[in-house]
Amino acid sequence: MDPKTKVTQALKAKVMLWTDVSYHDMEEIGKIQSIPDLESALCRVLEVQLSEPKREVLLEMYVQTVLFCRECNFTNEQTSAVLSILKSIHEVNIETPLNNTEQCFKYCKELLLCHSVRRPPFSINLFSSEEVGCIYKYINNSYLRHHKLYKYIFTPEVKLDLTLTYSKTPDQDEPMEVLSAPEHEGPDVENVLEKETEAEPKTDSSSQTQEASIEDPEGATVGLNLELKAVIEKEVREQMVLVSGQLDRRLKDIAEQHSNARDSSMPKHKAKK
Repeated sequence: MDPKTKVTQALKAKVMLWTDVSYHDMEEIGKIQSIPDLESALCRVLEVQLSEPKREVLLEMYVQTVLFCRECNFTNEQTSAVLSILKSIHEVNIETPLNNTEQCFKYCKELLLCHSVRRPPFSINLFSSEEVGCIYKYINNSYLRHHKLYKYIFTPEVKLDLTLTYSKTPDQDEPMEVLSAPEHEGPDVENVLEKETEAEPKTDSSSQTQEASIEDPEGATVGLNLELKAVIEKEVREQMVLVSGQLDRRLKDIAEQHSNARDSSMPKHKAKK
């Protein structure tokens, strides 16, 4: 599915985002003051069913979000919406172990815009422009700036397993085919050749020569295999170093681009007269 289409469908499904946490649940959460009780309530309401340390990290993110909303004097509806927005951004971030920073930034901006402009049925003016700027700054500093750490914790690690397979070289010590005598020599010539061969005595030197002729090709084959293996391993190492260098430079360029994009996309508000 196209990322743009996926984001649009997600926005339409998340217009009433505060339904993730009901008004009754938000009233109970608003009365809780201790951090452990707040974690327990958020774990039950948001249905956090993860093992440690993932569970602890996710609950810490939700607790800090609730405390931020209390500092900003947000209503229960606004607090529930902020929790759901951060939850949705987190789900988009961890849906893939690959880099999707631009998609997360775009999704965050569109969700905030969806809750700051009244255009039913796909948007509602739940936050003012000042509140949107405050929320965006908080999400950027608390989550988006550390999105790679969350991705590392909540997504499986991807490893490259490189396996080399060598094709079998043909055996060079296979016996050569015996050439048959020309047809015009006739059967008498073949019989004479067989008798002369049987009459020749078998000496030790001939046996040694045969053994040498059998052993030499095997040694040559092993030497060729070792040399071929060394050449392939050398080429693979060089290619891996080259690809690793290119990847490091690419990641560095992407990080610089995102850093510049964040600095340039920070909302600027006019000072009140």
